[in-house]
Amino acid sequence: MEEINNIEVVPCTESDYLKPFRVHYNQNGTKKSWDFMRTHDSVSVLIFNTTSHCFVLVKQFRPAVYMCEWEKSKTQPAQSAEQTEEGSAEAAAPASESQEGQSASEGDSSSKWPPASAGVTYELCAGIVDKPDLSLEEIARQEVLEECGYDVPAAKLKRITSYRSGVGVTGAKQTMFYAEVSDDNCVSAGGGEPKEGELIEVVKVPLHEAMTFAYDERIPKTMGVIFSFIWFHNNMSPKYKISTNV
Repeated sequence: MEEINNIEVVPCTESDYLKPFRVHYNQNGTKKSWDFMRTHDSVSVLIFNTTSHCFVLVKQFRPAVYMCEWEKSKTQPAQSAEQTEEGSAEAAAPASESQEGQSASEGDSSSKWPPASAGVTYELCAGIVDKPDLSLEEIARQEVLEECGYDVPAAKLKRITSYRSGVGVTGAKQTMFYAEVSDDNCVSAGGGEPKEGELIEVVKVPLHEAMTFAYDERIPKTMGVIFSFIWFHNNMSPKYKISTNV
Protein backbone atom coordinates (compact mmCIF):
# COMPACT_ATOMS: atom_id res chain seq x y z
CA MET A 1 0.00 0.00 0.00
CA GLU A 2 2.77 2.43 0.83
CA GLU A 3 5.00 1.95 -2.21
CA ILE A 4 4.16 5.14 -4.09
CA ASN A 5 6.34 6.24 -6.99
CA ASN A 6 6.38 7.95 -10.41
CA ILE A 7 4.35 10.86 -9.02
CA GLU A 8 3.16 13.43 -11.55
CA VAL A 9 0.87 16.36 -10.77
CA VAL A 10 -1.18 17.61 -13.73
CA PRO A 11 -4.25 19.87 -14.17
CA CYS A 12 -7.61 18.13 -13.79
CA THR A 13 -9.64 19.17 -16.83
CA GLU A 14 -12.20 16.37 -16.77
CA SER A 15 -13.44 14.08 -14.00
CA ASP A 16 -16.31 11.68 -13.36
CA TYR A 17 -16.25 12.60 -9.68
CA LEU A 18 -15.44 16.33 -9.35
CA LYS A 19 -17.01 19.23 -11.25
CA PRO A 20 -15.59 22.70 -10.42
CA PHE A 21 -17.84 25.77 -10.72
CA ARG A 22 -17.87 29.46 -9.78
CA VAL A 23 -21.12 31.01 -8.59
CA HIS A 24 -21.82 34.76 -8.56
CA TYR A 25 -24.54 36.11 -6.27
CA ASN A 26 -25.71 39.06 -4.20
CA GLN A 27 -26.03 38.71 -0.43
CA ASN A 28 -27.68 41.56 1.49
CA GLY A 29 -26.79 43.93 -1.32
CA THR A 30 -23.14 42.82 -1.56
CA LYS A 31 -21.92 41.19 -4.75
CA LYS A 32 -19.99 38.00 -4.08
CA SER A 33 -18.54 34.95 -5.82
CA TRP A 34 -17.55 31.51 -4.58
CA ASP A 35 -15.74 28.55 -6.10
CA PHE A 36 -17.25 25.15 -5.34
CA MET A 37 -17.05 21.53 -6.39
CA ARG A 38 -20.01 19.39 -7.34
CA THR A 39 -19.47 15.85 -6.04
CA HIS A 40 -21.48 12.73 -5.31
CA ASP A 41 -23.29 12.22 -2.04
CA SER A 42 -21.96 9.29 -0.02
CA VAL A 43 -22.65 6.72 2.68
CA SER A 44 -20.46 5.55 5.57
CA VAL A 45 -20.86 2.64 7.97
CA LEU A 46 -19.69 2.17 11.55
CA ILE A 47 -19.14 -1.59 11.81
CA PHE A 48 -19.02 -3.30 15.19
CA ASN A 49 -18.04 -6.96 15.47
CA THR A 50 -20.00 -8.49 18.36
CA THR A 51 -17.83 -11.61 18.38
CA SER A 52 -14.54 -9.84 19.10
CA HIS A 53 -15.99 -6.58 20.50
CA CYS A 54 -14.08 -4.40 18.06
CA PHE A 55 -14.77 -1.79 15.43
CA VAL A 56 -13.92 -2.57 11.83
CA LEU A 57 -12.30 0.32 9.97
CA VAL A 58 -10.55 0.65 6.64
CA LYS A 59 -7.08 2.01 6.02
CA GLN A 60 -6.04 3.36 2.65
CA PHE A 61 -3.78 5.78 0.81
CA ARG A 62 -5.44 9.11 0.03
CA PRO A 63 -3.68 11.17 -2.66
CA ALA A 64 -5.39 14.40 -1.51
CA VAL A 65 -4.02 13.95 2.02
CA TYR A 66 -0.61 13.08 0.65
CA MET A 67 -0.50 16.18 -1.55
CA CYS A 68 -1.52 18.39 1.40
CA GLU A 69 1.42 17.00 3.36
CA TRP A 70 3.65 17.64 0.35
CA GLU A 71 2.47 21.26 0.17
CA LYS A 72 3.26 21.73 3.86
CA SER A 73 6.70 20.19 3.45
CA LYS A 74 7.55 22.75 0.76
CA THR A 75 7.11 25.60 3.25
CA GLN A 76 9.42 24.06 5.85
CA PRO A 77 13.04 25.29 5.84
CA ALA A 78 15.50 22.85 4.34
CA GLN A 79 18.20 21.27 6.51
CA SER A 80 21.54 22.99 6.36
CA ALA A 81 24.46 21.23 4.74
CA GLU A 82 26.24 21.30 8.10
CA GLN A 83 23.40 19.40 9.78
CA THR A 84 23.41 16.83 7.01
CA GLU A 85 27.15 16.27 7.26
CA GLU A 86 27.04 15.96 11.03
CA GLY A 87 24.25 13.43 10.79
CA SER A 88 22.26 15.22 13.46
CA ALA A 89 20.15 12.78 15.46
CA GLU A 90 17.30 15.28 15.49
CA ALA A 91 17.27 15.63 11.72
CA ALA A 92 17.76 11.96 10.90
CA ALA A 93 14.61 10.00 10.03
CA PRO A 94 14.07 6.42 11.19
CA ALA A 95 15.26 3.81 8.72
CA SER A 96 11.71 2.71 7.86
CA GLU A 97 10.67 6.27 7.01
CA SER A 98 13.77 6.80 4.90
CA GLN A 99 12.97 3.71 2.88
CA GLU A 100 9.38 4.86 2.37
CA GLY A 101 10.62 8.26 1.25
CA GLN A 102 12.80 6.62 -1.37
CA SER A 103 9.86 4.65 -2.71
CA ALA A 104 7.71 7.76 -2.87
CA SER A 105 10.35 9.78 -4.68
CA GLU A 106 11.66 7.18 -7.11
CA GLY A 107 12.94 8.89 -10.21
CA ASP A 108 13.25 12.24 -8.41
CA SER A 109 16.80 12.98 -7.28
CA SER A 110 15.65 15.89 -5.10
CA SER A 111 13.74 13.45 -2.82
CA LYS A 112 11.15 16.20 -2.25
CA TRP A 113 8.25 13.83 -1.67
CA PRO A 114 7.27 12.85 1.90
CA PRO A 115 7.01 9.15 2.80
CA ALA A 116 3.92 7.48 1.36
CA SER A 117 2.64 6.85 4.88
CA ALA A 118 1.87 10.59 5.06
CA GLY A 119 -1.15 9.91 2.85
CA VAL A 120 -2.55 6.86 4.67
CA THR A 121 -5.69 7.42 6.76
CA TYR A 122 -8.08 5.40 8.94
CA GLU A 123 -11.71 5.72 7.90
CA LEU A 124 -15.17 4.24 8.19
CA CYS A 125 -16.22 1.89 5.42
CA ALA A 126 -17.75 4.27 2.87
CA GLY A 127 -18.67 4.84 -0.74
CA ILE A 128 -20.25 7.32 -3.14
CA VAL A 129 -23.94 7.29 -4.03
CA ASP A 130 -23.84 6.66 -7.77
CA LYS A 131 -26.42 3.89 -8.24
CA PRO A 132 -29.86 5.53 -8.60
CA ASP A 133 -31.62 2.16 -8.65
CA LEU A 134 -30.38 1.26 -5.14
CA SER A 135 -31.40 2.65 -1.75
CA LEU A 136 -28.79 4.17 0.55
CA GLU A 137 -29.02 1.05 2.72
CA GLU A 138 -28.34 -1.20 -0.26
CA ILE A 139 -25.36 0.91 -1.34
CA ALA A 140 -24.00 0.80 2.22
CA ARG A 141 -24.47 -2.98 2.30
CA GLN A 142 -22.43 -3.35 -0.90
CA GLU A 143 -19.62 -1.22 0.52
CA VAL A 144 -19.45 -3.31 3.71
CA LEU A 145 -19.23 -6.48 1.64
CA GLU A 146 -16.64 -5.17 -0.83
CA GLU A 147 -14.40 -3.26 1.57
CA CYS A 148 -14.63 -5.31 4.77
CA GLY A 149 -15.92 -8.73 3.69
CA TYR A 150 -19.06 -8.87 5.86
CA ASP A 151 -22.40 -9.87 4.36
CA VAL A 152 -25.03 -7.85 6.22
CA PRO A 153 -28.68 -7.58 5.13
CA ALA A 154 -29.65 -4.00 4.24
CA ALA A 155 -32.52 -4.23 6.73
CA LYS A 156 -29.98 -4.70 9.55
CA LEU A 157 -28.33 -1.34 8.89
CA LYS A 158 -29.31 1.34 11.41
CA ARG A 159 -29.33 4.90 10.14
CA ILE A 160 -27.41 7.17 12.53
CA THR A 161 -27.73 10.55 10.80
CA SER A 162 -26.80 12.53 7.71
CA TYR A 163 -24.71 15.70 7.43
CA ARG A 164 -22.94 17.97 4.97
CA SER A 165 -19.23 17.48 4.49
CA GLY A 166 -16.59 19.89 3.19
CA VAL A 167 -19.07 22.77 3.10
CA GLY A 168 -16.41 25.29 2.08
CA VAL A 169 -15.77 23.35 -1.11
CA THR A 170 -18.71 21.01 -1.69
CA GLY A 171 -22.27 20.67 -0.44
CA ALA A 172 -22.34 16.88 -0.68
CA LYS A 173 -24.31 14.96 1.93
CA GLN A 174 -23.04 11.84 3.70
CA THR A 175 -25.41 9.42 5.44
CA MET A 176 -23.94 7.33 8.26
CA PHE A 177 -25.16 3.88 9.21
CA TYR A 178 -24.39 1.44 12.00
CA ALA A 179 -23.97 -2.29 11.39
CA GLU A 180 -23.47 -5.06 13.91
CA VAL A 181 -21.66 -8.08 12.50
CA SER A 182 -20.21 -11.30 13.84
CA ASP A 183 -17.49 -13.59 12.62
CA ASP A 184 -20.26 -15.67 11.05
CA ASN A 185 -21.05 -12.77 8.70
CA CYS A 186 -17.48 -12.66 7.37
CA VAL A 187 -17.48 -14.16 3.86
CA SER A 188 -14.24 -12.68 2.47
CA ALA A 189 -11.12 -10.71 3.39
CA GLY A 190 -12.55 -7.51 1.91
CA GLY A 191 -10.06 -5.04 0.51
CA GLY A 192 -12.27 -3.29 -2.04
CA GLU A 193 -12.60 -3.77 -5.78
CA PRO A 194 -9.18 -4.04 -7.48
CA LYS A 195 -10.77 -3.39 -10.88
CA GLU A 196 -11.82 0.01 -9.54
CA GLY A 197 -8.30 0.72 -8.31
CA GLU A 198 -9.13 0.19 -4.65
CA LEU A 199 -6.42 -1.00 -2.28
CA ILE A 200 -7.91 -1.21 1.20
CA GLU A 201 -6.64 -2.74 4.43
CA VAL A 202 -9.21 -3.86 7.00
CA VAL A 203 -8.30 -2.71 10.53
CA LYS A 204 -9.86 -3.68 13.86
CA VAL A 205 -9.97 -1.36 16.86
CA PRO A 206 -10.90 -2.99 20.22
CA LEU A 207 -13.90 -1.37 21.90
CA HIS A 208 -12.00 -0.57 25.10
CA GLU A 209 -9.39 1.35 23.06
CA ALA A 210 -11.83 3.20 20.84
CA MET A 211 -11.86 6.65 22.43
CA THR A 212 -8.11 6.67 22.99
CA PHE A 213 -7.80 5.88 19.28
CA ALA A 214 -10.29 8.60 18.37
CA TYR A 215 -8.47 11.38 20.23
CA ASP A 216 -4.91 10.34 19.40
CA GLU A 217 -3.78 13.08 17.02
CA ARG A 218 -0.85 10.97 15.87
CA ILE A 219 -3.29 8.60 14.14
CA PRO A 220 -4.56 10.14 10.87
CA LYS A 221 -8.30 9.61 10.71
CA THR A 222 -11.50 11.17 9.43
CA MET A 223 -14.04 13.07 11.51
CA GLY A 224 -16.49 10.26 10.75
CA VAL A 225 -14.41 7.87 12.86
CA ILE A 226 -14.34 10.26 15.83
CA PHE A 227 -18.03 11.13 15.65
CA SER A 228 -19.19 7.53 15.21
CA PHE A 229 -17.12 6.31 18.18
CA ILE A 230 -18.66 9.04 20.34
CA TRP A 231 -22.13 8.08 19.06
CA PHE A 232 -21.48 4.45 19.97
CA HIS A 233 -20.29 5.40 23.44
CA ASN A 234 -23.42 7.47 24.06
CA ASN A 235 -25.94 5.07 22.54
CA MET A 236 -24.60 1.51 22.47
CA SER A 237 -21.96 1.06 25.19
CA PRO A 238 -24.46 0.36 28.00
CA LYS A 239 -25.71 -2.61 25.99
CA TYR A 240 -22.26 -4.23 26.06
CA LYS A 241 -21.30 -3.00 29.54
CA ILE A 242 -17.75 -2.33 28.39
CA SER A 243 -15.90 0.93 28.88
CA THR A 244 -14.90 2.78 25.72
CA ASN A 245 -12.10 4.55 27.61
CA VAL A 246 -13.72 7.97 27.92
